[in-house]
Order: sequence, then C-alpha cells, then structure tokens
Amino acid sequence: MTTTAPDPSVAAPSTISSHTVPTGPRWLASDIRVEAGRHLTATWRNPDLLVFATIQPIMFVVLFVYVFGGAITVPGYSSYQQFVVPGIFAQTVVFGSAFTGIGIAEDMQKGFIDRLRSLPMYPSAVLVGRTTSDLVRNTFTFAIMMIVGLIVGFRLEGGLANAVLATVLLLAFAFAFSWIQALIGLSVKSVEAANSAGFIWMFPMTFVSSAFVDPSTMPGWLQPIAEHNPFTVVTNAVRALYNGMDPGNDLWISIAWAVGITVVFGALSFRKFSSASR
Repeated sequence: MTTTAPDPSVAAPSTISSHTVPTGPRWLASDIRVEAGRHLTATWRNPDLLVFATIQPIMFVVLFVYVFGGAITVPGYSSYQQFVVPGIFAQTVVFGSAFTGIGIAEDMQKGFIDRLRSLPMYPSAVLVGRTTSDLVRNTFTFAIMMIVGLIVGFRLEGGLANAVLATVLLLAFAFAFSWIQALIGLSVKSVEAANSAGFIWMFPMTFVSSAFVDPSTMPGWLQPIAEHNPFTVVTNAVRALYNGMDPGNDLWISIAWAVGITVVFGALSFRKFSSASR
C-alpha cells in the first residue's frame, strides 16, 4: 500500500475563524457606555470619593460667605452671595475635572489601559468613556453645591431658563478641562504626579480671576491677566445669567473656549493614547 505525503505547498484549511472587530457609530456608542458605566459603578461603590469631592466646595461656600462676606461688597449685586457663589460653582466643576487625570494615571500604572488596548473595542472609547463618567460625577457634585448655595442665600434671579443655560455652560467648561487632565494623566508616570500636575496650575487660574473679587481691586499689573483669564470669562458669563444680567460677548467667548479646549486637547489626548506604551 502506498501512502502519499502531504504537499507542503498546499496550505491546510484554517480551523480558526477570523474575529471581526465591530465597527460603526453604534458600536462606538456601546463601547463608550460600557467604559463610562465601569467608572460610575466604581464611584458608587466608593462613596468616600463623592463625600470628599463635595466637602471642599462646601467649605469654600461657608468660608467666603460667612467669613469674608461681611467685609466684601461688590457694586451691582444685591449680596456677596450672588457674586461669589457662581464663582465657587465654576471653581468646583473645574477642580472636579482633575479626577480624570488621576483616574487615567491609575489605570495606566496598574496596566489596565494595556488590557483595554488588547480588546476588540474602539481606543477612543477609553478616553471618551472616562471623561463622560467624570462629567456625570461633576453633575452630581454641582447639584449638591446648588442646594448649599440656596441654603446660604443664593437665588436664581435670572429665572430658570438662564440658570439651566449657565449650568450647561459650566459643565461644558468642566468637560473641556477633563481633556486637559486626560492628557496630563497619559503623560505622567504615577498617580501622585497626576495629582500634583492636575491641581497646581488650577489654583492660580481660579484665584487670579473674577471668581471671588472684582479684578479691578487687584494690582494694576495683575488686572489684565485676571480679565483675560478664560476662567474669568466663563465665571462672568454664568454669574450674569444666574443674576438676570446680560452676559454680552462673555457667553460666546466662553462657548468658544469650551469647544476649542475640547477639540485641541481631545486630539492631543487621542494621539498620546495611541502612542503611549508603559
């Protein structure tokens, strides 16, 4: 009996079917939803994070309203609460964006990002899911802050529609800053570095602004810096809306800042995410 050896030039049929990676907007939205849900689930299971995230802005409200409020008067406003509380709102949501960088740095350090890269999912969904979940958390923190503001005497003098517009503008600005923090989280080597790099520049940005005092009371050389600070622009816009005043060009300039920061730092973050390897 004669046996014929298999011809090595003839490839054997493959027993492993190729895996097709899902594509399209529906799958992208699904990946973003899953990734955002993962972060939100972790947040709800760690209530300490939410508690400490709300304690700091509450302390700012109490200190500025009850400690400094009696010594500070701002022309054109019925009380110091009407002037300072919108500024604390803006500071709170911007500071809240720092958790994006810290969370991404933690995932990078633990190797979780590398695991996500190996899965059949959109790479962009990792960052968009993270920033979206932090936007939801920021919205929750803002709701707590609004309640505290109403308790200390802040009132929506501009009506409900203007208040909603001001709130959306604040959250859009916070979402934009989350992309700055995302780039920081992808660029540093540790969670500690992300924490320091994420907060150190926000303190001068928020305090050298119109959030707590009128920039005209600052030294002459500092006034132009405070007046052209994008944080001042958005604070002035939301303060005017909450108080029923005309925000003027500050509204459109704030929207331009929010969109511009999101586009620029979003693109830089996606590029960094694609090239980073640890």
